[in-house]
Amino acid sequence: MKSDTIVLSGERNVTLTAYIQEADGEFGFSKRPAMLVLPGGGYAMCSDREADPVAAAYLKAGYQVFILRYTVKGKGGWPHPLNDYEQAMSLIVERADEWHIDPARIAVAGFSAGGHLAACAATMAEHKPAAAVLVYPAILKDIVDMCAPGMPYPHEHVSPDTCPCFFAAARDDRTVAIQNTLTMEMALAGKGVAFESHIYSYGGHGFSTGEDWINTNSVCPRLPRWVPDSIEWLSEIMGKLTRNGLTEPTAPVSMNADFAPVLSVECTLAHLRGQSEEAKAALSPMFAGIEAVAKARGFSVEGLMAAVGNNTAREIMELCQIPADTITGVDKALHGMVNLLEV
Repeated sequence: MKSDTIVLSGERNVTLTAYIQEADGEFGFSKRPAMLVLPGGGYAMCSDREADPVAAAYLKAGYQVFILRYTVKGKGGWPHPLNDYEQAMSLIVERADEWHIDPARIAVAGFSAGGHLAACAATMAEHKPAAAVLVYPAILKDIVDMCAPGMPYPHEHVSPDTCPCFFAAARDDRTVAIQNTLTMEMALAGKGVAFESHIYSYGGHGFSTGEDWINTNSVCPRLPRWVPDSIEWLSEIMGKLTRNGLTEPTAPVSMNADFAPVLSVECTLAHLRGQSEEAKAALSPMFAGIEAVAKARGFSVEGLMAAVGNNTAREIMELCQIPADTITGVDKALHGMVNLLEV
């Protein structure tokens, strides 16, 4: 493994530390996913506790890892930190071949104030990450303004284009109240953006990866599991790194496909009912299954469809015991049809 620290701004003391692992040769792949780590510190500093320990966890999972020490107080205000992120991401993409990175599989992990920056990257940046891991992120006005007045509140900028997000936080966080995480999650849910949430019973603030040697307070014994859980979640969103390279993502299972460019069996019934006649014809096995269930149980077809309207076509067809190869055929047909979002 090679490491290097690149100065992005000497005047503002902005650096990007790169940890680059080998590819090809003994490895059966030429590209790795990447993780850009944004430590916390209230925009007053960049915490070492949320830098190298985090990098080590994702390095072990096969990622190329970068730590951005962005602009902090006294060196310049907003939007310098977001510009630092954009510069770092541009550099990573520019040198993707040299650093053995798949540029479509670059994620970001942010903690506290770094979580605010990561959330802004997920919602507002030109170079949005493929996924964002937000650990006790600062989101709401009170804590964001305390860090530095004039910065955006990420939940106000969530759109269907926001990347999928993973959350880890503790219910008893007295520094960045749990309402920050919950508000961001509700904003994502309102726009149909995929997310996974792990809120632990206790652990306070600043627990980083959760190991005993890092923590300054007691934490829930399950709390360190957020790290492997985030890696598994990233495998769903970006694909898993294996001996033979990166697998295809299983993202449609965890994402709201109602907002995808094309249709699929991961779209909800309510959404699909507003699509073209061609789409409805492709879904005839599902509608036949619903009619059969309604008849067997004495329900009206329309009433049953209304009751299961928020279920995906896949879920409904599986409940109707429609063969897997038929479901695959329906999915393939739908992939050739544009998703009409205004239905």
